[in-house]
Amino acid sequence: MLPWFNTQEQNIDDLLRRIPEELPILPLRNTVAFPYIVMPLAVGIPRSVRLIEDVDRGNRVVGLVAMKDPSVEVPATSQVYQVGTAAIIHRVMRSDDGTLTVFIQGLERFRVVEWTVEDPYLKARIRLTPDIVEGSVIEEALRRSLLDVATRLAELIPQFPDEAIRFIQQLEDPRLLVYLLASNMRIDMPEAQRLLEADRLTQKMEHLVKVLTHELEVREIGQQIQEKAKEEIEKTQREYYLRQQMDAIRKELGEGDDGRREVEEYRQKIEECGMTEEAKEEAERELARLEKMPPQAAEYWVIKTYLDWLVALPWKALTEDHLDISDARAVLDEDHYDLEDVKERILEFLAVRKLRQERGIDDGDESDLQGRKIEGSGAILSLVGPPGVGKTSLGQSIARALGRKFTRMSLGGMHDEAEIRGHRRTYIGAMPGRIMQAIKRAGVKNPVFMLDEVDKIGSDWRGDPSSALLEVLDPQQNHAFRDHYLDVDFDLSQVLFICTGNTTATIPAPLLDRMEIIEIDGYTEYDKLHIAEQYLIPRQLKMNGLLPDEIIFGEPSIRAIIRDFTREAGVRQLEREIGKICRKVATQVAEAKEKQPVEAVAESAEALEAVTSEEGPAEIEVTPPAEPIVPIEITPEKVREYLGKPRYRFEAALRTERPGVATGLAWTPTGGEVLFVEAAAMPGQDGNLILTGHLGDVMRESARIALSYVESHLKELGLGEDCCKGKIHLHVPSGAVPKDGPSAGITMVTALVSLLTGRTVYPDLGMTGEVTLQGQVLPIGGLKLKVMAAHRAGLKRVLVPKLNDVDLDELPDKIRNEMEFILVEDVNEVLAHALTPKAEEPKPEPETVPEAVTEAETPPPLETE
Repeated sequence: MLPWFNTQEQNIDDLLRRIPEELPILPLRNTVAFPYIVMPLAVGIPRSVRLIEDVDRGNRVVGLVAMKDPSVEVPATSQVYQVGTAAIIHRVMRSDDGTLTVFIQGLERFRVVEWTVEDPYLKARIRLTPDIVEGSVIEEALRRSLLDVATRLAELIPQFPDEAIRFIQQLEDPRLLVYLLASNMRIDMPEAQRLLEADRLTQKMEHLVKVLTHELEVREIGQQIQEKAKEEIEKTQREYYLRQQMDAIRKELGEGDDGRREVEEYRQKIEECGMTEEAKEEAERELARLEKMPPQAAEYWVIKTYLDWLVALPWKALTEDHLDISDARAVLDEDHYDLEDVKERILEFLAVRKLRQERGIDDGDESDLQGRKIEGSGAILSLVGPPGVGKTSLGQSIARALGRKFTRMSLGGMHDEAEIRGHRRTYIGAMPGRIMQAIKRAGVKNPVFMLDEVDKIGSDWRGDPSSALLEVLDPQQNHAFRDHYLDVDFDLSQVLFICTGNTTATIPAPLLDRMEIIEIDGYTEYDKLHIAEQYLIPRQLKMNGLLPDEIIFGEPSIRAIIRDFTREAGVRQLEREIGKICRKVATQVAEAKEKQPVEAVAESAEALEAVTSEEGPAEIEVTPPAEPIVPIEITPEKVREYLGKPRYRFEAALRTERPGVATGLAWTPTGGEVLFVEAAAMPGQDGNLILTGHLGDVMRESARIALSYVESHLKELGLGEDCCKGKIHLHVPSGAVPKDGPSAGITMVTALVSLLTGRTVYPDLGMTGEVTLQGQVLPIGGLKLKVMAAHRAGLKRVLVPKLNDVDLDELPDKIRNEMEFILVEDVNEVLAHALTPKAEEPKPEPETVPEAVTEAETPPPLETE
């Protein structure tokens, strides 16, 4: 088969003159026919077979056009291109299945002028459109460029013969060169059709140069890939050969394949675990050392343990955050009552994460105003509050709301810095620090990590763990935390750290500066009641195997437990008391279940005896009657029966019924407390002040200031000059408990004035505030916890420094509605509200009903427990 026809053997003009104006049109599938080119065609469609047979019997000239959609079986006139090639049939061969193999040769381009016939096959009137050949310099330059690209491309095609390359280089006819290359090189059908439709030869050549240049680039890149792959294969084969030799040497030395298999397992794990480049280099270096060591060497197991730790860490394992804010709120409300500040902060964290994800802001994209990259922007939350308010359990609820893993580490009593950073590998038995151990247990690099009791970290000659925590809890540094044992950077920036503590006073200032403090204050009686009903009682019923219809806790009984058996800011003791009641009820229920089958058997025996005595033997089925469950109702009387005598009683009325006793309020790390200040006078050396009750230096100074104020204002207070002669004794009960701070100043002044004037202090009144020598009342801290302690103790009124009025907004609405807060800024105001009127001498007149006095003159009715 010739790819072209020889113009010397055939008269082209004669052939072109034989082309009629109307031609039968043969549609071609996935093929474009070009002038000069000989090509075979397989014809199987009946319509096309008939066309070839008719043409073969006639002048053997046929029009060839390409189909637009190759999937169409019988195309219409609109489904074929309008530009094609007129061709002459050289030979037709018929096969056994009826299909034809036709050898045709292109003659000239044509354009369809009009479609004349569609059945039994397509016919159209055509117009020949020979290519426009200019013979210009541009055409010659394009021909040479085309030859150069085609030669380079042909050299990259293995199946392209060398003779064909030499033949292409010798072609002078640019038109023949274009069609020859277009038919033999790899060109897509749409590109080939566009080439055929171009009228000018220069356009065809430019288009063909562009197509072949692209194909050349693809071939060159493919050859580079093949050469690189070949080099890799040769390298792999070489390594395989060397390893086979090494295995043979090991076998001769008596070393088995286990060591080699273990090394390969480590190498695979290093590739799969996704560690950083630094960690990967360190792991491969240690693995190379391990590979050269015999298992008997001591260093072998040290390296093996180190590699085990490296491949076990979650370098890229992440849990996807659950960013549904409504579901997160429901989870937090389900697990904890109140604590709105913490819940809102967690929901803010979720909202920020959700917006960043929706807006395509990746972690690490942050930058400052100068465009410098900010390495970390995470939040370190610190929950500070009294024991038993739910700080630790809140961390688990946060993890559940976020959909993250939870891990916890207690810092209480920690003294060694190595527990945070780990020990260096030079020590025998060295291990990573507890931070990395917890990350490994969690299995992901973004867990919720709770650092419990952060305020109870110690320090000694072994180091300061709080200083080691500075890097862990700093969002700007923890993206590259370096454990001493691992000695490679690990990213902790995606960990949500939550610290807990009872006070911020013992937390070092640099560490405290890195935390976002969230205060969790104690619960009111109303809060405890709801927590007991919604959380504590259901949990204790489940823990003690009781059903909800076997025990009923009424509101009065829960209040009795809270008032008489607990005195705490949290609910831990309350849950213990509820659990104690549940255990006693469970004992009663279990004993009743043991007695019930015996009674049922006795009743069945009596029924059987009655039937057999009257009617003789009979077959009967006796089923014990189902005993209805009678719930045990827990009343205040039942509470005292199960728990014993009340442990706590409010003694303010008894303690303050005598002059010289005032009720103060104090703050402790475990919550607010009510304390009493007692004053007594006795003969002795003038100006001698005795202080007892385990008082600190600041509180002792407050007592000295209080006495000095009274002594300097005797006339204003209506006291004689000799009333302060002798010894004064101030005592704060609970002497085993250390006490300190300035907030008992006005309480001490009130106790001294009460003693010297003989006027008692109102029993429903508490007070707190620092006093100066001029009698000013200064603000104090911890007001919320102090007021909550006063509310628990049953106080109705509280004297508060006027400058603390902004702190009253933090109090729960229920407390603000049930208590009266009197703002004072001078001691005279304190004494006016705190001391009862001086009792008058009784008159010998008949007893009469006293006239009503105004509310400003007398205190409200006293309510004591």
